[in-house]
Amino acid sequence: MPFELPLDRRTLLKGSGTLGLSLLLGGTASAQARNETLLVVQELGPNSLDMHGVGSNQTVNGLSWNTYDRLLTYAPKTLPDGTLSYDRATLAPELAERWEEAADGMSCTFHLRKGAVFHDGTPVTAKDVKWSFDRAVSVGGFPTFQMSAGSLEKKEQFVVVDDHTFRIDYLRKDKMLLFNVAVVVPFVINSALAQKNATADDPWAMNWLKTNTAGGGAYKVESWKPGSETILTRFDGWKNGKLPSIRRIIIRDVPSAGTRRAMLERGDADLSAGFPPKDFEQLIKEAKVKVVGVPIPNCLWYIALNTSKPPFDNVKLRQAIAWAMPYQQIQDNAFFGRAIPMYGAKSATPAEPVWPQPFPYATDLEKAKALMVEAGFPNGLETTLSLDVGTATVGEPTALLIQENLAKIGIKAAVEKIPGANWRTTLNKKELPMVLNRFSGWLDYPEYYFYWNLHGNNSIFNISAYKNAEMDKLIDKARFSADKAEYAETVKQFIAMCMTEVPIVPLNQPMHDVAMQKSVSGYEFWFHREPDYRQFTKG
Repeated sequence: MPFELPLDRRTLLKGSGTLGLSLLLGGTASAQARNETLLVVQELGPNSLDMHGVGSNQTVNGLSWNTYDRLLTYAPKTLPDGTLSYDRATLAPELAERWEEAADGMSCTFHLRKGAVFHDGTPVTAKDVKWSFDRAVSVGGFPTFQMSAGSLEKKEQFVVVDDHTFRIDYLRKDKMLLFNVAVVVPFVINSALAQKNATADDPWAMNWLKTNTAGGGAYKVESWKPGSETILTRFDGWKNGKLPSIRRIIIRDVPSAGTRRAMLERGDADLSAGFPPKDFEQLIKEAKVKVVGVPIPNCLWYIALNTSKPPFDNVKLRQAIAWAMPYQQIQDNAFFGRAIPMYGAKSATPAEPVWPQPFPYATDLEKAKALMVEAGFPNGLETTLSLDVGTATVGEPTALLIQENLAKIGIKAAVEKIPGANWRTTLNKKELPMVLNRFSGWLDYPEYYFYWNLHGNNSIFNISAYKNAEMDKLIDKARFSADKAEYAETVKQFIAMCMTEVPIVPLNQPMHDVAMQKSVSGYEFWFHREPDYRQFTKG
């Protein structure tokens, strides 16, 4: 169903440039007010205010990032093309003004800023930090698994030393632990406010925090209308960084990419993402607006094959699928070059311990047909290929191209579109035979990606339901190895195993493209791919 603006809003949007934006801001907005307001249009807004909640979607991560604080964040760096990005290797202060690890490397003490307060004026204390970390390791699902990726697993690890001193006791030496403290999940909650709204059946206030916030971040939620609009306003009492220039952020849900592009080109919106790659290619050529594109670290579009049940428990069949993928067609007709190819490697022996990297497969239907015979499917088979409707912009043309090529080797794959609201719940059942998915690892390490996707712990993102004791051993060895040579060799071994076993078929490493007015500056790319509004300026 096409998106159509209500009559009054259509009328307002006929204005162009700053006039259209002025009308949206109230008709008599001053130049200063316009420069302090950012209007964002996006395909899909947050379905919750609590990213710890079951089924919370991608944009909830951005909401959490801007409305809550964490102990640490990442320092910025400048990429070769001049784009600002987070620096995966360098931590920076946020709520904690300083921190130090113990001499034995088995704990870290954080010293909180004494002037920090939550949105309701309550001082932030180490008690709030502990309650928040306790919550993250206790609620289960994605947040708890994410915490475990940095060996943050037990409430007993989190210690209140005094009101402004917090300590994490390590279970083991883990190079990803502190970097994991700086991702989205361990955000600091006003524990007194949350507990006031908790119940015996809901001790972590999951129900209340789904529709309310209890943070102290640089922005607070002024209003939230699911499926329509989210408005954030600057929290002038924020002490954990430089006070943002932008005072108000209006974020509108506009499902139609065409409508969002038109709003941006008319000047009726400041920033948008999620356009089809073809649109970004055109926007770059036309140069009416500014486009920033960054290859997403530790990210792949891929086909996951369910290795836990027939027919894809057959490795020969999985290899046949890998040889049947229409790789270049996908690059040209679904991604329009806005992705880095991940096929056609000359060898199945990785030369470097890096991820992602190309697999040693290319489109070869004759090889695929021969492997179909070896696998015991000379007459083909029927299956399904599932995708998230929320990714249909590139996902649907990709799936149709794959469907067409698989038919050429005797595989009849019905394309199944799953609503975004049900996507993660459906994935967690591990029943889908073949899935088109995109996964991005927040921590840019090969072993982190494999821990989430291909480890026997069987996280929600192990869509292939792949379990291999040798693979687990290699992933764990890399996670905790302190020897650089040993680490490199171990990573190459588990990548080589993946190339042979083919639980996933990588297609490409996508770009994260964002379009904005030329008057907007300060955009910084983040691993969670959501805007950090604290950095933006206008005018």
